Amino acid sequence: MRHFCNLFFVYLLNQINAMAKNYFYITFLLAFFFTVSVSAQDSKQLPKTQDAAGIEGLSLYPNPVLNGKVYISSKNDLEKEVIVFDILGKKVLQAHLVTKELNVSDLVPGVYIIRISEQNASATRKLIIR
Repeated sequence: MRHFCNLFFVYLLNQINAMAKNYFYITFLLAFFFTVSVSAQDSKQLPKTQDAAGIEGLSLYPNPVLNGKVYISSKNDLEKEVIVFDILGKKVLQAHLVTKELNVSDLVPGVYIIRISEQNASATRKLIIR
């Protein structure tokens, strides 16, 4: 009986050791896949969110857009580079603005991300087109 208990104890230790190895490998693989997915998301074309005070006095109106035109103004009202992304991060419109008016009539109704750059500052906003 004692021999059987010793064998059972050794068997149990081997099973626990195998489970610990599996736990280590599973944890390692999960960490690896999480790291890969985060770096893949970082490399997408979608702009990174920046501080709301990036462009002083930035105003984007009307939002939601009903008539196909959106007006973008700032305190300095300098020339602006505007890029509009769909919710998947695909660039759907790029324009260089000298005036305040941006024509978005070619965009289908939906939710977009708009990145506005003026001199060395930039800001990102949500844009809704109806």
